[in-house]
Amino acid sequence: MPGGGCDVNYFNYFTEVEDRFRQARNSGMFMMSPLDWALVESWKDAGVPLEAVLKGIDRAFEKYHARRRRYSRVNSVAYCAQEVMGAAKESGRVARIAAQAIPPGFDGAELESFFRKRAEQLFGLAAARPSEATILEETASALESMAEAAASGTLGDLEEVEQRLSAFEDRVLGMATSALSAEQILAARREMETKIKPYRRKMTAEHIAMLEQKYLRRRALEEFGLSRLSLFYAE
Repeated sequence: MPGGGCDVNYFNYFTEVEDRFRQARNSGMFMMSPLDWALVESWKDAGVPLEAVLKGIDRAFEKYHARRRRYSRVNSVAYCAQEVMGAAKESGRVARIAAQAIPPGFDGAELESFFRKRAEQLFGLAAARPSEATILEETASALESMAEAAASGTLGDLEEVEQRLSAFEDRVLGMATSALSAEQILAARREMETKIKPYRRKMTAEHIAMLEQKYLRRRALEEFGLSRLSLFYAE
């Protein structure tokens, strides 16, 4: 996850967005997908105020319910992206708008460059960390193959690409998290507990476990010097 250290608003931001979307969707069974998490993370990292995100979700569903014909159920936070961006611009507090409903208009050269940069970084880390080299090299090789596909115009649907990248990232971050020492994990958990304390009563045990995992993975990102693989972090 790009940016500096975690703050308490990090935890509140995601739970508030998920809760508001669930309420607006009128369903108690909704859980954000990996792509939704990447989108919400990009809003957070771009400085989009939480209030703007919640306002955008409300506006998007107001328009949805006002339609005479509703062809399908809304199943992704990405449905609200346009209204969130509008509310963010109105707030005047956004330094960098980086998120859209799906990764924006990349051409083959941009995608190729993104994949090759990530592959180069992973190969470099593999050379510096022999004990974790296998997973790093395998992921880097897969990214190089995607770079070649992007260059030849055979990469395919970007949402499917994002799902593949999410799977690669899960594997790499799982490895990096496992490589944290017991002392690092204990320190991260204590730090998280301090920051999450004001919000604990609002969260389910499942939420807390998920946030602890994400917090540890963020710490692993910092320790390894890893970059995110999601297209929402493409430069």
